[in-house]
Amino acid sequence: MKILDRYILKSFLVPFFATFLIILFVLVMQALWMAFESIAGKGIGLFFIFKFLYYTALVVSSQALPIAVLLSSIMALGNMSENYEFAAMKSTGISLQRAMMSLSIFIGFLALTTFFFSNNVIPWAEYESYNLRKNIA
Repeated sequence: MKILDRYILKSFLVPFFATFLIILFVLVMQALWMAFESIAGKGIGLFFIFKFLYYTALVVSSQALPIAVLLSSIMALGNMSENYEFAAMKSTGISLQRAMMSLSIFIGFLALTTFFFSNNVIPWAEYESYNLRKNIA
């Protein structure tokens, strides 16, 4: 991996993880507020609430991922464009497709991982979350 590939990937990954965690937190809190009326006043322990939040975070992670990719790519590539880094790459003879190759490979790997995650983990988490809500009710 060349230095430029590492630099572009690092400038993408830092905002990616930050935006993913923020969006995941917002979506989990939204789900918690939606289920608050069935949880409140039942004497539920903190362990069950954290277990519910864990299952909810697994379910909504597939919704948070595309938003995080979009926002982090806008932030990273916009920052590179603002600092004329794309112009510097073009002046040295590096094409845009070559410069974005590391991001394309990472996004392809992320897409495959998300596919298998959505196929295997999310149905299990939905089932466990549904059982937990029925047990609480």
